[in-house]
Amino acid sequence: MIRTEQLTKAFGGVRAVDGLNLDIAAGEFFAFLGPNGAGKTTTIKLLTGLLKPTSGRALICGHDIQQAPMEARKQIAYVPDLPFLYDKLAPLEFMHFIGQLYGMDRAIVERASAELFDVFDLNGTREKLIETLSHGTRQRLVIASALLHNPKVIIIDEPMVGLDPRSARVVKDVLKERSRNGATVFLSTHILHVAEELADRIGILNHGKLIAVGTMDELRAASGVVGALEDAFLSLTREEEEAPVEPASE
Repeated sequence: MIRTEQLTKAFGGVRAVDGLNLDIAAGEFFAFLGPNGAGKTTTIKLLTGLLKPTSGRALICGHDIQQAPMEARKQIAYVPDLPFLYDKLAPLEFMHFIGQLYGMDRAIVERASAELFDVFDLNGTREKLIETLSHGTRQRLVIASALLHNPKVIIIDEPMVGLDPRSARVVKDVLKERSRNGATVFLSTHILHVAEELADRIGILNHGKLIAVGTMDELRAASGVVGALEDAFLSLTREEEEAPVEPASE
C-alpha cells in the first residue's frame, strides 16, 4: 500500500531523505521514528505529494504520487503535526466541506459524520465555531475529518499532541481498529511507548537514512538491547552517530 524506491530529497547539499526504501502492506500499522531533524516530516511530505523528490519515487496503492496524484490522494488520509482548520465553520460544516472535496454524497457524509462524532466525542461541538474549540477538540476533529472518506492509507504525524489521556486512548483504538480492518497506518511520533504499543513494525530514520526496520524483537536483536523500545532506539541512533566515517577515496 505504501512503497518507496530509492526516495531522495536534497535541499542544497543536504539530503534530508537519502535513498529510502519502504514496503508497507495493507493492514500494517507502521511507526516511523527518528531524532529531531532526521527527515521524518520530509518523508511524509514526499509520500503525500507535498514535496517533489530529487530522485526515486513513492507509490500509494500502486499509484505514483507524482505521476498520478489524484488517484493516489483519493486513497490517503493525511493528518499533519500542525493541521489547518477553517475557524469560521462549525465542525459539521467542516465535515461537509471535506466530503465535497472527495465527491461524497451528502447523505453518506451525514451518516459517517454522526458515527465519527460519536466515536470522538464531538457531538457537543456540532454547531460551535471551530475557532472557539480547544486544541485537543480541534485535533480530534481533524482526525475524524481525515477518516471521513474511509481511506486505505492513513498517514498521521504526531497525533497525540495536545490530547488528554481519554482522547489519546480513543485515537489509538480507532487507528488500530482501522489497521485491523485493512487500512495501512503510517504513524510518525516521538512518543516511543505509543509506537511500541501499536506498531506491527517500526522504522528508524537518522540523517535521512533508514537505519533499522522491523518488529520489536527484530529491533532488540539489531540493537543488542533487551528491554523497551526507548533503549533499542537510543542504542541504534547512538551507534549511527558513533560509526566511523569512511575516508574519501583519492
